[in-house]
This record gives sequence, C-alpha cells and structure tokens, in this order.
Amino acid sequence: MPEMQLLRPDHAPPLLAFERENRAYFAASIPDRGDDYFIRFDERHRALLAEQETGDCFFHVLVGAGGEVLGRVNLVDVADGGADLGYRIAERAAGRGLATRAVRELCGLAARDYGLSVLRAATTLDNAASQAVLARSGFAVVGETQLSGRPGLTYLRSLRDLHDLHGLHDLGDA
Repeated sequence: MPEMQLLRPDHAPPLLAFERENRAYFAASIPDRGDDYFIRFDERHRALLAEQETGDCFFHVLVGAGGEVLGRVNLVDVADGGADLGYRIAERAAGRGLATRAVRELCGLAARDYGLSVLRAATTLDNAASQAVLARSGFAVVGETQLSGRPGLTYLRSLRDLHDLHGLHDLGDA
C-alpha cells in the first residue's frame, strides 16, 4: 500500500510527473492548475516547503513502492484549530479506496500530530467520487459554494473523536 509522507524537497520530480500525467484527468472534475503551474513548478515546490515550515500548511504525498507519487492530501490555511482539506489521486490508482484511506489517515494526523479540531472541504456538484470520499470519511455537508465558477458543496469534519485514539493505522489497515 502507498505510504503517506510529508512533502520534502526530493518529492519534486515524482510530484511533477504525477501532475503532468494526470492533468487532463484532474481537469475533468476540478479546476485546472494552468500552464504557469508547470512552468514554475520548482519555484512553487520550494514555496510550498517554506509555507509548510511555518506550520500554516501540511502537504502530503502518497508514495508507491517504486517511489512514484500516487496522490496528494493536503491541509492548507491552518489556523484557530482548523484547516482546509484538499486531495487528488492519480487516475491509475483511482477507484480502489485509496482516497478514502488517505483522507481518514490525514484526519488522524490532523487531530493527533497537528492539534486540529476541525477540517473543512469543498467539491463540485459533479464530482460524485469526491463527495463519496468525504461522506465515508465523516464529513458532513454544511453549505453550497462556487469553485472556479462551478457549483459545489462545502463540508465539515469535527476531529474531536480522533483526539483520544492512540496510534495511526497504515493506509492498508483503514
């Protein structure tokens, strides 16, 4: 099973490959990152690491046995005990429960390692797979939103039930 790792400098090459290989797949359900993202990838990667160093964000990659990135699961805008959750899974790894296992694992990390008590998320109305992942991971719909001009839903997940649990399960145990 893939391992969740906190983003590091050496993740840049496999992460860029992941983003390039899955660009069209992601753009079908979430707003495209645009050409500038790829042109300035190294600069952007360094900026993410610097932002992570401040504790304002926690970026994670799901790394397969061969060192390839199979997904991203991130917490951004960490403040006041909460953060926004974002994730994306490679097309070749989709549909096997990896997103649900990764989101559940990140909820545990957020509660125990990062001291958070609530996570927020959003998805477009036409992204049924993401809606299912959030529902299976304990998120509840709390409102409506617009994501790059597309109608969507906002979600909330209290982490209070996870603060007292001891230890994390591997992705394979979830």
